[in-house]
This record gives sequence, structure tokens and C-alpha cells, in this order.
Amino acid sequence: MNDDQLLRYSRHILLDEIGIEMQQRFLTAHVLIVGAGGLGSPAALYLGASGIGTLTLVDSDTVELTNLQRQILHSSDTIGQAKVRSGRATLERLNPDICVHEISVRADDMLLQQCVLHADVVLDCSDNFVTRHAVNRACVQHCVPLVSGSASRFNGQISTFDARNPASPCYACIFAPDHPFDEVSCSTMGVFSPLVGVIGAMQAAEALRLIAGIGRTLAGRLMLFDAMTMSWQTMCISRQADCSVCGAMQCNPSSSTLASTGQVLPELLRACMMLECLLPAFLGFLIACEVPLA
Repeated sequence: MNDDQLLRYSRHILLDEIGIEMQQRFLTAHVLIVGAGGLGSPAALYLGASGIGTLTLVDSDTVELTNLQRQILHSSDTIGQAKVRSGRATLERLNPDICVHEISVRADDMLLQQCVLHADVVLDCSDNFVTRHAVNRACVQHCVPLVSGSASRFNGQISTFDARNPASPCYACIFAPDHPFDEVSCSTMGVFSPLVGVIGAMQAAEALRLIAGIGRTLAGRLMLFDAMTMSWQTMCISRQADCSVCGAMQCNPSSSTLASTGQVLPELLRACMMLECLLPAFLGFLIACEVPLA
């Protein structure tokens, strides 16, 4: 890093868990962001500001006036432009050090197979199940961690699906591809503006921690956020042996430089996750019953 970079990223470098070594890892990392809208906007801005060396934005839409209530990558001046073009310009103004690739086409299986292969982490910031399942399939096949987020009305959710870990479920373990579903659009249901900021920022945080190999990821956990009550709920999720994606596909590790989080015995990991999820509820029960805890 040069002097300007040391100064720009000094608040990261001051963190013992990051320091110069992990910041350098950020500078050489490549994150693929599928969707440059409500979730992709804050995620891309925080990743760009943090110094992720290469960002690839995939989105086929153009900027519309109705987007500007929540999609903070874009502005009134970029209405009518491709979202990836608008997003690239914003990110390059924010941090000239980074490289931003723009792909202004719909993310399908063929495109994702090519893009995911070269990514260290993938962020699914899309708004439809077809794309989410396509992203998931590519990430499972190439063993690339996937940070998935969604938001509608006042509710959001986020999880990480890490095919490098044999105990981690994939997106299809939770939302089966062959299960009937109704697409919910922001244009008909609406979305609370700060909600996408909360979920998108968490996706960026999760991506940075995956790249640095610090902390505990959301693999095996689905976090649900209710913006009306400002409350979080965490659900334990596990890999399904009969999953049509991760149960059938062979993981082919990409050339990613991302450090492995290691492998834990699936039974032990599930037991630990279950204990962690049950413990808060059990403690709440004891308190409600006025059972002394000490």
C-alpha cells in the first residue's frame, strides 16, 4: 500500500482483527454483486469504500425516478442510464483506487458460471427467485461463498451459504427450486427505504469478514429483521441431504485466494448452532418463570 492508501484505510488498519495484512487482502479481492438496486447500492458503496480491489456489478435495469427513494448508488442525473454504468461512476468517484466492472445484462446460468468462477465472494442482491437460484447453483458448483439478502415492505433477511463447508446449507436447501412461489415486487408491495440499507450494509460486512477470515459467518443461520419493531430473529438452518443443488452437485473450487474457514464435523456444528439458537429462548423462559439464574 502507498501512503495515500495507508491514510485512506487507517481506521481499518487500527483494528487488530484487520490490520495491514487483512486490508491488503481486501485490495486484492474480487466481489461479484448481482443486482445494483436497493441492496446492491449500500453493499457496493461500503465494499468500495473499504477498498475491495475489484467489484463486478451485474444488472440489466436502467435507473428510474422510483428507484431513487432507496437505491443510493444512483441520482437524478443518472435517470435513464444503465444501473451498472451509474453505479460504476459513483463508486469510482468514491474510491479511484478500485476497479469496477459493469455487466448490463440479466444474470443467467451461462453468465454466472463465468463470473462466479473469478469471484472471492458473491452477493445476491437480486429481486427474483429465478436469479437467486441461478446464483446459488453457480456458487455451489464453484465453491464460492454466497451472501444472500432480500427486503420487502418492512421485513428483511440475510444469510450466508458457504459451499466450502460440508455442513453449510445452500439457498435451495431453504427455498426449494421446484416449490411454487409468488414473486413480490417493490412496485406493488412497497419497501421501507432504510430497510435495504440495513440488509445491504450487513451483506457488505459479511463479505469483508469472509475475505478476512475473521469472526463467525452467518452460514447455518438465517437472520430476519422487522423494521416495524426494530427486532431481529435468528433461525438455525441445516443442509438437506436430498437437496437438488448441493446434494447433487460436486463442488469445484475456483482459483479464489479467499482463505478457507476450515471444516467442522457437520454433527458438531449443527449441535452447536442448535444450542445457540435455543439458549436465548430457554433463558427467557427461566426469567419469565422467575427461576433464579445464579
